[in-house]
Amino acid sequence: MAKLDERIGFIGGGNMAFAIGSGLIAGGIVKASQVMVSGPHLENLSRWRDLGAVTTDENYDVMEHTDIIFICVKPHMLAPCAAQLKYKYVPSAKDASKLLVSVLAGTTLNTLEEKFAFIETSALKIIRTMPNTSMQVGEGCTVYAGNPHCSHQDLEKVHLMLNSLGLAQQVPETMIDAVTGVTGCGPAFVYTIIEAFADGGVKQGVPRQMALQFAAQTLLGAAKTVLLTGKHPAVLRDEVCSPGGSTIVGVHELEKGNLRATIINAVEKASLRSAELGKK
Repeated sequence: MAKLDERIGFIGGGNMAFAIGSGLIAGGIVKASQVMVSGPHLENLSRWRDLGAVTTDENYDVMEHTDIIFICVKPHMLAPCAAQLKYKYVPSAKDASKLLVSVLAGTTLNTLEEKFAFIETSALKIIRTMPNTSMQVGEGCTVYAGNPHCSHQDLEKVHLMLNSLGLAQQVPETMIDAVTGVTGCGPAFVYTIIEAFADGGVKQGVPRQMALQFAAQTLLGAAKTVLLTGKHPAVLRDEVCSPGGSTIVGVHELEKGNLRATIINAVEKASLRSAELGKK
């Protein structure tokens, strides 16, 4: 039995939306029949139909027929998307209970309220989120913040959905852009590191597929160790580094290559870019 009774809508059916929607269905949070997705090209929504979700090429269908609506378009498409919805908008008694959930990088709650101000309610409820694509395997990391009109129950429902796909944490909105550089962009950074680990193994004679598997498992194991032991990564690193051993020699090479500074810089630049995207 589904854990939520509300109908869940997705305006935009791309990879992030699919990671969320498919995860909610697989986890039993909602039934496929409760989900409706819109996109400009129905042929691109076939994977949603395979799940049993309803698809449409009209964004307004989602706005009209669902209760919790995920806004999953690209940030630069928000204005034309909202304008299209405004053009077709017909006031309804259900508007006051609708909840909009944005996954748009860098797009503030104020901006979202401005774009959707055409909805005739004095208390439009909007939650801004920053998820990541690891949701597709149930290991996502998402932060979220709601506007003042969101009730505790609204936030609880969104938390239930997002936390079922990994880890979800409510934070002040001012923190979301900073977190984006860590969690939203982080998977791409980690994939680059996994690839580099595997390349190192291949250079030393390990077959490519085996090297990739070993590299990914090593990062998975290290991440779980941090989460489950609660130890600081520096302490865990020291536990691996024997005096005069091979690990400390490798760590020295990482330091010579400024690995930590490079990653810190990557997070900073990604966070700043996230904030910039919301201003365009």
